[in-house]
Amino acid sequence: MTDAPAFDAGGTLPRDRVRTLFGQTMGLVAVTAGLFAVGAYAGRDLSYKLGLVWFVLAIGCLFGMRATTRRSGTASVALLFVFGILMGLAVSPTLVYYAQADPTALWQAGGATALFIAGFGSAGYATRRDLSGLARVCFWALLALIVFGIVLIFVHIPQAQLVWSILGLVIFAGLTMFDFQRLRRSKDLATAPIMAASIFLDALNVFLFFLQIFGRNG
Repeated sequence: MTDAPAFDAGGTLPRDRVRTLFGQTMGLVAVTAGLFAVGAYAGRDLSYKLGLVWFVLAIGCLFGMRATTRRSGTASVALLFVFGILMGLAVSPTLVYYAQADPTALWQAGGATALFIAGFGSAGYATRRDLSGLARVCFWALLALIVFGIVLIFVHIPQAQLVWSILGLVIFAGLTMFDFQRLRRSKDLATAPIMAASIFLDALNVFLFFLQIFGRNG
């Protein structure tokens, strides 16, 4: 049995434990991103329809992680890594399309995503203002954006895809800030895998939005 973490007078983790949580979480994000790349390469010949199957299974891993967070850290980490591979398989057809049609867009989107996450993540980690209200607004805005995306399947609106991508970036700017603030405020090292999944999803969605923007301009 491990010792309970010592807290300071304000009820927060000491600075060294905060750094430990940050390091663990970002380390898990890095490994998940690497496994995502492995999955994307392995699925380079898959169809879009099969990619949807992998996506559904990946979402199942997220629900599994929420159930195992308090019970088994090892199981949570394992599900996180499987999630990374499955998301790579799911997104692989899209990446292959851009690699063939406009490979420059992949590098541009990757660089823009790194700057985006670093900038808004740092802002969220540093701010003292409670961002939970912003997160709620962004959550409902994300649902509205999903509905808007479904409408675009059936209705043609000029420049709608560009607007959709820009709105998505605005929404994930807020969600990225909130997730990094949550990372700073968390008192539980066991939450590292689920927070890593959340930050990874922020980065992945931002990358896909940038990919649409740069691919459009290519």
